Amino acid sequence: MNTSIHKTGPQVIIYDSECLQTPDLKLFERQWWSEQGRLNGALGGRGQALLIDHEKGPMVLRQYLRGGWAAKFSRDRYFFTGFDQSRPLREFRLLRDLAAAGLAVPEPVAALCGRTGLVYRGAILMRRIEKSRTLAELFSSSELRDSDWAAVGACIAGFHRAGVLHADLNAANVLVNDEGQVHLVDFDRGRWMQGKGGIGIAPFAANISRLSRSMTKLVINGDPTALARGWTLLLNAYRKS
Repeated sequence: MNTSIHKTGPQVIIYDSECLQTPDLKLFERQWWSEQGRLNGALGGRGQALLIDHEKGPMVLRQYLRGGWAAKFSRDRYFFTGFDQSRPLREFRLLRDLAAAGLAVPEPVAALCGRTGLVYRGAILMRRIEKSRTLAELFSSSELRDSDWAAVGACIAGFHRAGVLHADLNAANVLVNDEGQVHLVDFDRGRWMQGKGGIGIAPFAANISRLSRSMTKLVINGDPTALARGWTLLLNAYRKS
């Protein structure tokens, strides 16, 4: 991947120049994709992830939106401290580096940081992990195989041993495709703790606990016995990988 920067006034776009020749602000606009007939639905969560039929392949466009109490003050604006410190550009670069290291993440295509005074809005365009569903969806529909549980544990262990900390590891941010391959998504606020890899370190243990709590909330729609058995398979694979 060749990373380039395109700046137009208060707008900065970082992009993969091997995929895009000239980036445009309309790449980040829902209405434009809809008018082109290339908007193919949306993913769960707060409604910020759109499925795009790009000419270079299926992609996901995610707007940066706040949740919880912060959304009451501003749903899509963040305090500006510099383009390089903005969430879109930081996530783009992290995903680029993780993909280059062989870790299972969606490849970034472009990210936008648009400044207005003291605040900014942002979005990121990524390649879509095709034929995949979230861990939450698979568990709730009782379609998780033993091999899937183990693959999830091994995948997370790979990130942790490399020193990669996911900021919100939950059942909606783990994807499993039809072939049992696992990817982690949504690395907003994630970071690479260089030289601090290992599954016994506190931040990574907290990651696993966060995922466990996320899965427990799904038991209302699933079998608690199946969760206990599957979680054991996940942990065994995590510790052995």
